[in-house]
Amino acid sequence: MRHLTGATALVLALTLAACATTAGPPTTPSAPTRAAAPTAGTGSSTVSTTTCGVTAEFDQPVERIVSIKSSVTEAVVALGAADRLVGVAALDGPLPAHVTGVDDSAWEVTLPVIAERVPSFEAVAELEPDAVLAGWESNLSADGAGERAMWADLGVPTWVSPSACRDPHLQPEKLSFDDVFAEIRTLGHVLGEDDAAARLVAAQRAALAGTEEATAPLRALWWSSGTDTPFVGAGIGAPQLVMETAGLVNIAADIRDTWTSMSWEEVAARAPDVIVLVDSSWNTAAHKREALAANPVTAALDAVVHERYLVVPFPATESGVRTADAALALRAQLAEVAP
Repeated sequence: MRHLTGATALVLALTLAACATTAGPPTTPSAPTRAAAPTAGTGSSTVSTTTCGVTAEFDQPVERIVSIKSSVTEAVVALGAADRLVGVAALDGPLPAHVTGVDDSAWEVTLPVIAERVPSFEAVAELEPDAVLAGWESNLSADGAGERAMWADLGVPTWVSPSACRDPHLQPEKLSFDDVFAEIRTLGHVLGEDDAAARLVAAQRAALAGTEEATAPLRALWWSSGTDTPFVGAGIGAPQLVMETAGLVNIAADIRDTWTSMSWEEVAARAPDVIVLVDSSWNTAAHKREALAANPVTAALDAVVHERYLVVPFPATESGVRTADAALALRAQLAEVAP
């Protein structure tokens, strides 16, 4: 088990500071690969996995976990490893009360929150983690919780949600539930919770059975954030997967990105029949409804006039253990508002 000492944390600080001020010559990258299936190391005492082009080896058992972002924290809890969390940060909302495939009692935990946003590398290092898990690549940066290479130099493996890779060559061509479930199984293997991952995936596959049945092809806008210029779900990420599974046609499906900016004029031109409102503490669904009604560009949209709104909580909008439930919830809401 690898633990950081105060001296080691100081080395990390000095190393990151040097990297922030000195730029070396560019290196020629190797051919990118997508997330690789985890493999057992020598004597099965380590698990090796590659996420977003970075390979890391996790000594088993992983006992001191720091997780950054709700999606990865919820995955750790869902896999039964909440008691190994020594620090969590950047929570996008409260834990859910229910997730398909997870006992409801699993969510009755008190999380060791160390920061409302992305923590500093010093704050993480003080916890002496033996694994740092992140929902976004940007969480592990010199300005954030420390670059992945720096943690590797200290013998601390890192993991990033494969669906959040910034390199388009490392992203899924178009996110599918096979990708979501592979991510859950991979993290389960890293944490030594293969059985829990298998049960969760099986339960969610069963819950999704039948969603391929055709529904009315209503056009939908996925409004995530922003007011003057909305940030919307595009054609290859979790919003596209959730809407497609719910029986909706994404008006931004032609844009090859996970999320994108789109003017209100363009939204109006694409004329959504329903609007998916992402509910967050900093931009609530209620605020979005008011903004749509007050905006002269959108006020006359059929979806706004007839208040055809579907709501999804922000933490459920990224690939993870809540993706299946988000799709099922929207499908149920759609049955109530569809014209």
